[in-house]
Amino acid sequence: MKLLSGKTNLVFTSLTVFVVFISFVYFQSFKMRAVTDIGSTAVEAEQKMELNWFVSSPSGTYLPDPEEDFVRQTIEKRFDVQLNMIYMEPGEAYDAKLAAFHASNDPPDMWLHMGEDGAAHYALHNVLADMKYYVNEDMMPNYFKYWMSEAELKSYQFHNQFVRAPVPYDKNSYRSYYIRQDWLDRLNLDIPTTYEEYIQVLRAFTYEDPDGNEKADTYGFTTAGYGTSISLEWPEYFKNGLVYPYKLEGKQFIDMQTDPRIEQVIQDILFVLQERLVDPDWFLNDDKQKWNNAIRGRAGIVLGDTKDFAFESNPDSIQARSKAYDPSARWVPFHPFGDQPIRSVVIPDVPFVFSVNAGAEQLKKSAEILDWLAGEEGFLLTHYGREQVHYIRQGKAIERIPSALSDIEQKGDFLKIWSFFTPDTPEVFGLHVIDPRVTETDRSIFEQIISMPVDEGIGTILTPPLGVDVQSFRHRQQELQIKLLLEEKSGKQWPQYREMLLNDTKGGIILAHYEDQVQKALQRMKRLP
Repeated sequence: MKLLSGKTNLVFTSLTVFVVFISFVYFQSFKMRAVTDIGSTAVEAEQKMELNWFVSSPSGTYLPDPEEDFVRQTIEKRFDVQLNMIYMEPGEAYDAKLAAFHASNDPPDMWLHMGEDGAAHYALHNVLADMKYYVNEDMMPNYFKYWMSEAELKSYQFHNQFVRAPVPYDKNSYRSYYIRQDWLDRLNLDIPTTYEEYIQVLRAFTYEDPDGNEKADTYGFTTAGYGTSISLEWPEYFKNGLVYPYKLEGKQFIDMQTDPRIEQVIQDILFVLQERLVDPDWFLNDDKQKWNNAIRGRAGIVLGDTKDFAFESNPDSIQARSKAYDPSARWVPFHPFGDQPIRSVVIPDVPFVFSVNAGAEQLKKSAEILDWLAGEEGFLLTHYGREQVHYIRQGKAIERIPSALSDIEQKGDFLKIWSFFTPDTPEVFGLHVIDPRVTETDRSIFEQIISMPVDEGIGTILTPPLGVDVQSFRHRQQELQIKLLLEEKSGKQWPQYREMLLNDTKGGIILAHYEDQVQKALQRMKRLP
């Protein structure tokens, strides 16, 4: 029995060891499969490409949480990416943020360059990627089909370096002055059609209580100097025959900001300042403060440059917001210079660029997404929302559903950020938008502003000379002009200051380079012999 018992124990022990061994092997196998599954998930997550973009955004807008952002969801699902959108209002803070990214060697993969030099500084420092592999008709067919020609793109380059490309733009110009029609009516005045009549209206708006509140709290004109410059919105530029931003006089290139006529522009601005006909905060105003002063009835004339600037149907327009303060408020466009234009034809302005730090696959993916935004599907989603939810489509007709738009507007009006890459020009795709909110007043304003005179322009896109800092030139120009206006209170020294500016900041080299580009462009277009 002992022997049998020993054998039994031995068999039992062996069986136990075998079971434990099999269990161990199975457990290890299970554990390996689990680790492999977890690892696969991790790898899969890691393979979802991350992109960082930096774009401009209108004041007061923001992106909602990702689960409420149908544009983000569409892009990330369609292109299998994680898209990190950084957005800010354009201005000095935007430029400083971009500089900070570069200082920390962590630039965005793609950004819109809002600075005056058009990204020349970054091109000079070799931080921009060569775009020829990404911005071409094969990679971005929609961009070229609907928005940009090869010739236009070529003229946009820096010294044969393809490191920037124009953001698609609206070829219509909407730059116009606006005036409070209700104030004119109360004072029994007509809309001014000459500069002299404009001055008379400034006086009436300042001294004759146009809002009827029996307080001396109104002015004629307002603008924004940001504490650094003379705004380019002053009518006195155009009174002296200058045009925004450049023009030709015969064969000569005219830079609005540095022309010898600036002497008289300053004298004329001083005249209206000394009569106290202008919002006294104009120099320190930023755009937001300027709009607020106009909206709250502090000034009765302002310049706007967007299509729906004074549309009743635009809840953010000067028209709609002014009516919230004064239901009788009514802004209308006007032009006090007869046949003299205040603007030239629109040319590409803001570029988009790619970072040299980004990988080739990241840049390829960014190009693919941008091209989708430039196509009809991306355009409709980023401008009008989702079909059958925010609009109804019948052929080429797009009818918006006003009751559904609060879903967008109450979440930061976020389509105004996502539509950064294309202007609101559905006609490019042959589309016709029906918006029940658009009023007869809106249609009348639109017809007025597109019928105003426009200068034929200079025929090309200007790029600065290699290695020359245009921003330093413009900053010094602004300093000197502000000194004349606010310290010396005279424009008489402008010829001397202009000579200093052209010599000491390479301004002469910059303007000569611009002149050369213009002359070559005119010869190509056969506008010169």
